[in-house]
Amino acid sequence: MEEFLLRQAKNSVWYGFFTHLTRKGVVHGISTRLGGVSQLPYASLNLGLHTGDCREDVWTNRSLFCKSLGLNASDAVTAEQTHGDQVWVVNNEDKGKGARNYSDSIRGTDALITNVSHLPLMLFYADCVPVIIYDPVKKAIGVSHAGWKGSVAKIAQKTILAMANNYDSKPSDCLVGIGPSIGPCCYEVDQIVVEKLRSNFSDWNDFVTAHNDRWKLNLWAVNQRQLEQIGVKSENIVVSGICTSCNTAVYFSHRAELGTTGRLAAVVSLSL
Repeated sequence: MEEFLLRQAKNSVWYGFFTHLTRKGVVHGISTRLGGVSQLPYASLNLGLHTGDCREDVWTNRSLFCKSLGLNASDAVTAEQTHGDQVWVVNNEDKGKGARNYSDSIRGTDALITNVSHLPLMLFYADCVPVIIYDPVKKAIGVSHAGWKGSVAKIAQKTILAMANNYDSKPSDCLVGIGPSIGPCCYEVDQIVVEKLRSNFSDWNDFVTAHNDRWKLNLWAVNQRQLEQIGVKSENIVVSGICTSCNTAVYFSHRAELGTTGRLAAVVSLSL
């Protein structure tokens, strides 16, 4: 059985979902670039307000994507996303922050957590790693944005630790989905990145392979390992295994499209 699938909603939006996160009490999805209204180079389901795309089109796309999941785009909580390691605890007063205007998003933050129902947490990507977290025991959720800087700084791990501190979540109870992002097949990095990795992971060599005087980095493995280190069960972590750079017909890729492209979104919401 495949563990990450694509689905076309009735409104023609295509999105992906993890089968192990498909259960009563939680809604989640990862967008594709298919089913929106934006024009090239943002065609068509661009969800990023910080891209140069028409803001009205982005809002239409956000509304379409959220509607495809039964969510209200006006309620979505978003973050500035600075490639850091800060986690924000989302409460009712945060509802709608950044939903329509990037300037209203939560500043200096790359991960969101909550235990409040009907507060969709939504972050944006175009090669960086989306990490969706659900604790079915304590009824808490989280989402992280993990580029190489966030991955090396262990943003996914810190997100679950923040859930533990705020909601008494146990890592062993958490279910995790690591979504489409640039894969080890395509992600070349330089020695500076490798040195940062080496300083944070004793097993850093497991995540890189030498390639033409540079290195290819496996961000999926970096994120999975840091979660396992704090007690997340391997069988509770699903990696989509889809490389955005290899699949630009379906996903946006900052690297493959030379920096001018749209943004995907990962969203998760409690529906209790």
